[in-house]
Amino acid sequence: MTAINIDYNGLIPNNVELEKDARVQKALESWHPGYIAWWKEMGPDGFQDALVYLRTAVSVDNQGWAKFDYVRMPDYRWGILLANQEENRTIPFGEHFGKPAWQEVPGEYRAMLRRLIVIQGDTEPASVEQQRYLGKTAPSLYDLRNVFQVNVEEGRHLWAMVYLLQKYFGRDGREEAEELLRRRSGSQDAPRMLGAFNEATPDWLSFFMFTFFTDRDGKMQLESLAQSGFDPLSRTCRFMLTEEAHHMFVGETGVRRVIQRTCEAMKAAGIEDANDIAAVRALGVIDLPTLQKKLHLHYSLSLDLFGSEVSTNAANAFNSGIKGRFRETNIEDDHRLTSSTYPVLKFVDGAIKLVDEPALTALNMRLRDDYIADCARGIERWNQIFAQTGVQYRLELPHVAFHRHIGEFRDVHATPTGILIDAATFQREKDKWLPSPQDGEFIASLMKPEREPGKFANWISPPARGIDNKPGDFEYVKIAA
Repeated sequence: MTAINIDYNGLIPNNVELEKDARVQKALESWHPGYIAWWKEMGPDGFQDALVYLRTAVSVDNQGWAKFDYVRMPDYRWGILLANQEENRTIPFGEHFGKPAWQEVPGEYRAMLRRLIVIQGDTEPASVEQQRYLGKTAPSLYDLRNVFQVNVEEGRHLWAMVYLLQKYFGRDGREEAEELLRRRSGSQDAPRMLGAFNEATPDWLSFFMFTFFTDRDGKMQLESLAQSGFDPLSRTCRFMLTEEAHHMFVGETGVRRVIQRTCEAMKAAGIEDANDIAAVRALGVIDLPTLQKKLHLHYSLSLDLFGSEVSTNAANAFNSGIKGRFRETNIEDDHRLTSSTYPVLKFVDGAIKLVDEPALTALNMRLRDDYIADCARGIERWNQIFAQTGVQYRLELPHVAFHRHIGEFRDVHATPTGILIDAATFQREKDKWLPSPQDGEFIASLMKPEREPGKFANWISPPARGIDNKPGDFEYVKIAA
């Protein structure tokens, strides 16, 4: 592809002095046309010319990280921004604990670092690809704008990872950057690296669940990488976390609004039994048992992203000072874990048991436990709506052995409550626990676009407040004729 001249301080806001680094600037100039081609091919379908009221980060200070204005998405300013450098920062864990943080890649950990950056980078374009058709069925202009905000920020996060690859990994990094644009979510020949990022996102309830559960996994991974002894990676992830919070906000409030609308419709119609699926669906809203099944699906897929509960790779990354634990510096221990243990759920002699494992190899389990606790707090916030509206129902997280494809329980069949069953029973009963084709067809039948400012589809409530404090009838997206 032909390189294009880019004003990096204009089109690409950055605080890494790109204009002084001719080698990296040339590499990015070569990569940029391929990125734009990927965006136009795999980004939001049918909305490339729409004017969208987007938040753009132009610097990392309070005045610059959230500038709102209308912009066409291909013209979004894909910034390369790292959190401010901490003076005299030291490595907070592992065998290099207390030593100065690395400003360059330590040679012995080069391959490990590159793989972690590539895996994180691969998730960013994958979610854009998964969500590319959602705009066609958006329940409001508010929601349409929100999915586009998520998309452009995932694109910016890809830029952040590509910058690290091209700045610190030479030819290998440039090749990896090209591969990030070659892979495609759900492709048979060149799929994305992690399973959850090859799943379809066919409807808006799936999108809300994805941004609640899967982006929350992203938060946990970014928090762990933000502890890294490789300071450029740490600073990159720390700033990415400021944007990731909005993605989870979209998911949590999206599901909240679905629950709110269903409860209000049930109360207005005098329906007391939340399990009367036919009666609730007749109101044109999503019944609560189906919502629970979608929760089961997205939660279990997201658990698989943590990998095996016991992992030597995780131990090596920790020991090396490359990837820490969730909020490492707040943990009160020696940050070396040479003699510590951690309880791990395992399948032993036909039963699920807690087994003490070396804390070093149980890091994935610990991170997953932190994730589960974070998810549970969000579920309880959803359950408050039932108490407020008087609807008798509760949403629950399923057991960690349910519907797993990676780790200790990949060959186990269990109910959402953790009762072990055989494969035949699971196949016979799975439509009670996971969305069936008929559930998908019903949800799809509700996915009709609402394009009038201030109007919302029947199956979802309006938000409590607008983006950037805009009024309820604000035109968040100006769709090209």
